[in-house]
Amino acid sequence: MCIAPTLRVVGEGESHPFETESLATDTTNLPWVILRAVHRAAQLDGVSTRARSVLAALARTVDANNPFGEIFARRTLLSERAMQSERTFYRSLADLEAAGLVERPPQRRYVEAGLFGRAYLHLTQKAAELLGLIEAQLAPSDERAQSTATSYVQGFEAPYVNVADGANTKDLDPKAFQKRQPGQIPQDLQRLRTLGFLDFFIFKLMREAREAGKRLSDVVEVCWQHLSQAKHPISYLRALLASTTDFGHQMRAKAAARSAAQAAVREREETRATMKTLDGQTFIDRRGETRYTVTDAGMTLTVYNVAEGVARRAVGQWTQSFVKAVKQGQITVQKDTGRTRHDADAVVEHATKVRQPVASARKITPTVSDHLRQLRRLCLRA
Repeated sequence: MCIAPTLRVVGEGESHPFETESLATDTTNLPWVILRAVHRAAQLDGVSTRARSVLAALARTVDANNPFGEIFARRTLLSERAMQSERTFYRSLADLEAAGLVERPPQRRYVEAGLFGRAYLHLTQKAAELLGLIEAQLAPSDERAQSTATSYVQGFEAPYVNVADGANTKDLDPKAFQKRQPGQIPQDLQRLRTLGFLDFFIFKLMREAREAGKRLSDVVEVCWQHLSQAKHPISYLRALLASTTDFGHQMRAKAAARSAAQAAVREREETRATMKTLDGQTFIDRRGETRYTVTDAGMTLTVYNVAEGVARRAVGQWTQSFVKAVKQGQITVQKDTGRTRHDADAVVEHATKVRQPVASARKITPTVSDHLRQLRRLCLRA
């Protein structure tokens, strides 16, 4: 059994179902050279699909009369023509640049105005030949064609635009001006990694500390003992950055105390070495009243005062003051070379013999006589 199709005749006054829909298209007329370049870009082998789409968009946008000139187009326009997102668009540009088909020169800067210009894309000679924008091989006799191609290449190496930079273009290479974090954090802040701090977060804290008028290194150095024991080190460190404490002053005070301690140690060592060199020497003061003798490898100092006639040993921290007095010239080496290190003892013995008191008879006074008579009477009565 065969069923014949039913045909419906559109009557007068009725509209066709397709005529009710609004259809529109792009009415742009492109030159044959550009159409051929777009077709060749879409059929190019050796690159990724996304790179072919972007190359076709560039071929549609480039000036056919100047294929090596700047491509004046927004990145949004090129990404829409390639039907890609901006991230995919940048990856496609990287693929084309790696293949040697496009070039992204660095961003220019207007020094006088203090502004940054735009970074424009350029097709390479290889891309222009593949797309058919220029002849692949030029005849040697055609000098004019060779000079034109050479001028194009030179213009491509150092692009120059003679039109105004306006809002119709945007930068197509953000790497030229995008801020990047340093590859290595400072040495004194690397210990923050052990507390769970990431490198990018450490850089962020450095910026916050700078905005607060502090240095993150000073804060970490001063409070490291408490910071390493904190239960929530990130919150604790941010609270320290928000405080009004002058950590720089504390760092300078610690550095000064550390320098003073190191200087004291160096001074003690220098004094000890100096005393060893002065062993066995005898010194005398400017007036010639006091004599000093260094013995026992600089560990003992015998002091003899002529007025007192007594030799004593110096006690306490006398080495630094003694060396200081010698350096300042308050005490000088005794010039009498005939004396030995035992001169002080000999002088003491001589002074003891000379000044030894002589026993003499006591005189009886009248008072003493009366007392003696009274004592005799008491003894007789007993």
